[in-house]
Amino acid sequence: EMLESNNIIHFNGLANSSSYHTFLLDEERGRLYVGAKDHIFSFNLVNIKEYQKIVWPVSHSRRDECKWAGKDILRECANFIKVLKAYNQTHLYACGTGAFHPVCTYIEVG
Repeated sequence: EMLESNNIIHFNGLANSSSYHTFLLDEERGRLYVGAKDHIFSFNLVNIKEYQKIVWPVSHSRRDECKWAGKDILRECANFIKVLKAYNQTHLYACGTGAFHPVCTYIEVG
């Protein structure tokens, strides 16, 4: 029924990634934040085709440590975003796996 209504917009996202597990709906700013592998997407709720992305990869040294520990460098040694939380009027609090070395930060969203 939704397909027939032509109201569906396809998001191709990142190549070779299906790691979209964390979502934050920010109605005050009219944004939907989506955490993914090494990225945070910010979608405009009025025009969902309009989005921005923040690139937040794991450091090369952490990726190398992960690889040396026997993990799959493509599937496991990345910064998978797990926490997105509105912190205040201007910032989000975000945490990622950091290739098995969790990392958190504040992100200015204006």
